[in-house]
This record gives sequence, structure tokens and C-alpha cells, in this order.
Amino acid sequence: MRHLEKGRVVIFASGTGNPFFTTDTGAALRALEIGADAILMAKNRVDGVYDKDPRTHPDAVRIERLTYMDLLSKNLAVMDYTAATLCSGEHLPIVVFDILKPGNLRGILRGERVGSLIWSAGGGSGDVPADGAAGGGE
Repeated sequence: MRHLEKGRVVIFASGTGNPFFTTDTGAALRALEIGADAILMAKNRVDGVYDKDPRTHPDAVRIERLTYMDLLSKNLAVMDYTAATLCSGEHLPIVVFDILKPGNLRGILRGERVGSLIWSAGGGSGDVPADGAAGGGE
């Protein structure tokens, strides 16, 4: 907590250690616990959210921005439902990006659009992220 209090960027990587909870749920819980501005969901060789699995469907289309309702209603395999519901209820944006592409993490931290942004359209801090917030902006 000292690092957070000093305004430093802190990266969490782990699960909860509890049965029936995925690492996605652990990430959502910790992010909400510390009052994070967003979850940065790093993926390997997938640069965002797609309408179908881009590794098995060459015609898959990347979705730059979507709401939690889009994510859940279209059954897009990004994170588990418990984590998505937690983030949605608290209006916590998620940026899904390819961690292996050089410069992606730096770009997000600089406020550049990288990957896909999942946000809540219903108000709160996640309502239409401002320019640069969570990798978003117009």
C-alpha cells in the first residue's frame, strides 16, 4: 500500500488463492479494493476484443470499444462473468491489449488508444472515458 500512497504505478499479478475464483475475478477484486482507475488485461498475441476467436477465425473483427452489456450479451470470451459483473457494477473500465507488442503498455500509460476498451455506459467513473482515460478518447 505504501507504493500506492506514494502515487507509484503498481502491477498486481496473481489469483486469490480461493477455489472457484479465477485470476480474472482476483484482478477485479483487487482493482476495486484499491480504487484502481482501470484494469489492464494483458493478453498473449491478441490485441483486443474480437467478435470471435481471432486465432481460429481469420475473419474475426476487432471491437475497439464495447460496454459490459455488449461483452456479456454477445458471450465474448474475454473474462469470466463474475469478474465482468463486478467491474460493470462498479463502472471500472478494462483495457484488453497484447502485452507482447513492444510499446503497448507504455502507450496505455501515456493515454494512447491501445487494444479494446470495455466500459459501463450507465454512469459513474466509467461513463464515456475522457480523452486518455484507460486508453480511450475520441
